[in-house]
Amino acid sequence: MIKIPDAILSASGVALLFLLPLAASANTLSVPGDAVVAFQVIDDLDLAEEGGRRDDILLRPVSGHESATHELPDYCVVVGDARQDGDRLRITAKALTCVETEGGDSDIYNGEISAAAYEADGSYGLAVCETGGCQLPSDRVFHLKLASPLEIEEQDNPSAQINEQRRQADGAGVANPIPAERTAPDSD
Repeated sequence: MIKIPDAILSASGVALLFLLPLAASANTLSVPGDAVVAFQVIDDLDLAEEGGRRDDILLRPVSGHESATHELPDYCVVVGDARQDGDRLRITAKALTCVETEGGDSDIYNGEISAAAYEADGSYGLAVCETGGCQLPSDRVFHLKLASPLEIEEQDNPSAQINEQRRQADGAGVANPIPAERTAPDSD
């Protein structure tokens, strides 16, 4: 994963800023199109019938997997679809939401993804099916291979704006004003 930071305001940075589109100045979650990322399903997946299908399954990335070429932030959820195709389970990913934290700040990325599941040996689909259906346990690691580059702009983070207001210690913060000095309501 490559995080492209906001342009640094310098003489060359300002000149470059005028040459780039406005959207390129925001933080971007960027992963190349040939990336291989390790994943697991969040809940055990059981397709009990031959040729079964399940839409909107949830997947999570696995960090530090030796055969992955790229990693996503630790706090990601990918939504995909699964269907049995013979002795293979085909999983395709369609949407992704990631939160990347650094210190007290959080960056939120939400967008579309085009990827499919592969075994560690590079074969398409997962060999987890038998004549009665497919079982994919949540602890089994597999690969999602991106079909196209992933470029997702950082989303607005309303909670970061609220937290910034709360951090204001001089009473100017809307969410955390310093109370005015006045007598207690019960005192005379």
